[in-house]
Formats: sequence, C-alpha cells, structure tokens
Amino acid sequence: MYSLSTCWNSHRHTEGRALLREIREMGFDHAELSHGIGMGLVPGILEAVEAGEMRISSVHNFCPLPMGVTQPSPNLYQCSSRHPRDVESCWKHTLRTLEMAERVQAAAVVLHLGSVDMRGYTDKLLALVERGAQHGEKYQRLCMEADEKREAKKAGFLDRSRRFLEKLIPEAEQRGLKLGIENREALEEIPFDSDFPALLEEFASPTVVYWHDFGHAQIKENLGIISHQMHLRSLQQRLGGVHIHDVEFPGRDHRQPGSGTVDFAALRPLVSPEAIKVFEFSPRLSAGEVRGGVEHVRSLWEGNRPRD
Repeated sequence: MYSLSTCWNSHRHTEGRALLREIREMGFDHAELSHGIGMGLVPGILEAVEAGEMRISSVHNFCPLPMGVTQPSPNLYQCSSRHPRDVESCWKHTLRTLEMAERVQAAAVVLHLGSVDMRGYTDKLLALVERGAQHGEKYQRLCMEADEKREAKKAGFLDRSRRFLEKLIPEAEQRGLKLGIENREALEEIPFDSDFPALLEEFASPTVVYWHDFGHAQIKENLGIISHQMHLRSLQQRLGGVHIHDVEFPGRDHRQPGSGTVDFAALRPLVSPEAIKVFEFSPRLSAGEVRGGVEHVRSLWEGNRPRD
C-alpha cells in the first residue's frame, strides 16, 4: 500500500473533502492523516471516507489538533514528561487520535514516545557536520557529552514512556489498530536507536510495530550515530510501516526521493510488501516534485510488478 501524508497539503485547505481530493488527484487512493489536521477539516474528511473517495492508511498523533493549536505539533504533549498534567494531556489527545483512526478505518496510529530533557545537541552536531567538522575534537566531545547525559538521565523518561504504552495497548487492541513507534531524528528523543530492540521485545504484542522513517534514520547516519541499513535490518521483523522522504545533507529532510542521500534501492529489500508505505513530504514541495519523488521510489521498488 502506498499513501500520501496530508502534511504536504493540509495547510492549504479549509475543507477536508477538498484536502483528500487533491491527494486523490495526485494518483493516490490512500492518505495518512498527519498531525496538522485542525477540527475544521474533520467533517469533510469523514464525508470523503464514508463516500469511498479516499481510504486512510494511518493517522499520526495528534490528530485532530488540540483545540487552539494551529500548527502541526506532534511533540506538544509528551508521554515521557516529568509533569503529570503534560502526560494527562498527551493521554487525552492520543485517545482522540485513536478514536479518529477508528472512525476513518485506518490500520495504524504513528506515535512519538517523548524525549529526555537535554536540548540542543542534535542541532549543534548538524551544524558542525555541515561545516565539514565532524572529524574534529569538538564534534567528538559533543557526541560523548550527549551520550553520557542521555544515559545518565534517561531512566525516568523511559519508564514513563513504557507505562504510557502499556496502558495504550488495550485501547488500540479494542479498536483493531496497530501502534507504530517511530524512530526519531533527534538524539534527545525516545526511543533511542539502541533501545528499540529491547522495547519491542518487552512489548511483544502484535499491536506494537516499528515505524521506520527514512529521513530520520538517514540524518542519524549522516551524524555518524547509526548505519541506516543495519538499523532497519535489525528491526524489519516488526516493521509495520514507513515514512518515505529524502534528506539533503546533512539534516534537511522531507525532500523528494532522488534529491538527497537516502539509498532507496539498497534499503528496498528490507521493506516487506505488507508494510504501509507513506510518502511524507514538506509542504514546500511542488506537485511536480512530489510526482517525481514518488516515481523515483516506485521505479526502484516495483520493477515490473503491478502497482498496488
């Protein structure tokens, strides 16, 4: 299944049916409802789904946007927060996302699991890489400092994320939804790449799946933190879906495939045919760039297979 995320066009629309019509006109019969869907778009989205005009592959937390929020805000509330009120708000709006996903008959909800309170390292490291200074003493010192701080501080944040996920699984099960735990681009965000295997082993329920974001993994590879290919291979048995986009070196993501550093041909064997495949593009891309990026991936991934 190929799908196009509404993160590309939701800002241009005030009516949900027109939003999904534009995605259909781009050649898709599936869409992912991203984290920029305001309440005003919901009635038209429901009408389009009920009329069979568009199918919804997945929904990205938080959807719809919390009242009073006008911009995509997937990290507005964090389940890892040390503040109970923040965790309560995260729970409330995550349940609303699950309810939305059930109403539109989506297969999965994509989740962020929070972060550790240690801001700034990712941006500093990317700035050094952009200047070609990734082999210097300052870069190595920052990497060591970030790793040491993260390991020293992470226990409480990880515990809160685990408790949240444990509580959420029955809510997803009764609605027939998968929970896609997304890999993140920032060093500060949970789960850390090295913690994914243990997390998925702990939560062995088939409701919990890995959601691989190509751009985020590539940014980590560009930083020298992981091998993109090895990371995906280690988690492919639990893969439920992917976000497809490219990265302009070192850290400008959500670009059209073929324009950046992601080796989609090499990674293709690691993506099962059953995985939900969502193109997640910047709203700055033109329709022509979107079409070109989609065709680039499909030509590499499909060969002579008929399109799904």
